[in-house]
Amino acid sequence: MNMPGAGGARQAIQTLALTTIDEVYAAYMPFVKHGGLFLKTTKRYSLGDPVFLVVTLPSSTERHAVACHVCWYTPARAQESRVEGIGLQFDDTNEAAMLRGQIETLLAGRETESATCTM
Repeated sequence: MNMPGAGGARQAIQTLALTTIDEVYAAYMPFVKHGGLFLKTTKRYSLGDPVFLVVTLPSSTERHAVACHVCWYTPARAQESRVEGIGLQFDDTNEAAMLRGQIETLLAGRETESATCTM
């Protein structure tokens, strides 16, 4: 399934600054193989498009650069007022595994089952 007007397989570069644990929780996709993050965007992508994602986590100035692929998208005016954007699945790399580990450490012990950007 392609998003209308998507621009082919040219790799894009996106940044995602997560400033709170709640933002990390809302964006993280642990159910995706290798993990992933949801990126709020109005730019159009197709499933499978490569995206190079630069992520900053809360209380850190370190930037994590990971290769990803679009595995999910939420179109504008989606049901239940979902946020428009794309889900990015981390590629199977050491950098992605390190980022996933840091995210899961940040979220360890979180008891709230609040809504996320994807499910």
